Amino acid sequence: MQTVLLIVSILLIVIVLLQSGKAESASQIISGGNSDLFSNRKERGSELAISRITMALGLIFFVICVVMSFV
Repeated sequence: MQTVLLIVSILLIVIVLLQSGKAESASQIISGGNSDLFSNRKERGSELAISRITMALGLIFFVICVVMSFV
């Protein structure tokens, strides 16, 4: 069970690092730049797949941690 948790943890770290920076315009708020922070941006294609994989891996990580805490 610990090896599965380790593998899921590494995959989760890698997939989070592959995501595009959604908060890249947050630095422009502090510096006073023109920002489109609140614009509606839909995920499409690979961004949507990476987002769903991240959510699934996060859920698997959570479930494994809860199961391990009870065992």
